[in-house]
Amino acid sequence: MPKVSKKLSIQVITLFPEFINSFVGSFGIVKRAVKQKLLSLKPVDLRKFGIDARQTVDGRPYGGGLGMVLRADVLFKALTKFKKSRIIMLTPQGKPFTQKEAMRLSKYNDLVFVCGRYEGFDERAREFVDEEFSVGDYVLMGGELPALVMSEAIMRLRPGILGKDGSAEKESFSENLLEYPQYTKPEVLKLGKKKMAVPKVLLSGNHQKVDEWRLQESLKRTKKRRPDLFEKNNIL
Repeated sequence: MPKVSKKLSIQVITLFPEFINSFVGSFGIVKRAVKQKLLSLKPVDLRKFGIDARQTVDGRPYGGGLGMVLRADVLFKALTKFKKSRIIMLTPQGKPFTQKEAMRLSKYNDLVFVCGRYEGFDERAREFVDEEFSVGDYVLMGGELPALVMSEAIMRLRPGILGKDGSAEKESFSENLLEYPQYTKPEVLKLGKKKMAVPKVLLSGNHQKVDEWRLQESLKRTKKRRPDLFEKNNIL
């Protein structure tokens, strides 16, 4: 794995490049990171590598069946210039994407996400990628949303993109715990006859007690909402 550079480059191979462009153009933190040359997030139009004048990228599946399958030879042509990049296919059959995986992938400087559509890719296309990921046990219409989900999770771990290094380190899942509760003004929230106050420890100014409270709240919240994390990490 190469030394982490200042800039993260992400390419998204897709049939709908406008999907990716709209994300880059509308999201403040991403726009700022691109302007500061900390991030490059660009689509690669798969149709430009189609096999004929109609830019055909798919075909009917051998053996019959519904829908169309994206061609392996088309993807191969699209990937030829990304020999030094980490190539990731988005598919329901991939391994689960987690915060731990986001941290690992954030060490790469060049990532390529391959987005499927229709009935997915010709099985032989898997020979051209380094990893396959899924963002959940459900099926979407394509890989664009998973690509953007993974891109955001990864980019925010890169130095400078959030504006304050380290601000992503103590959030949910970073320590295999859900994040502790957060509060801001007003100190007392009045809803009719009900009053909801900020916990006094957060107003104490005692940073050690605040840290202890936050840890305990994280433990309680994780045990209640995600007991699987406790079991997985032997916290119980």
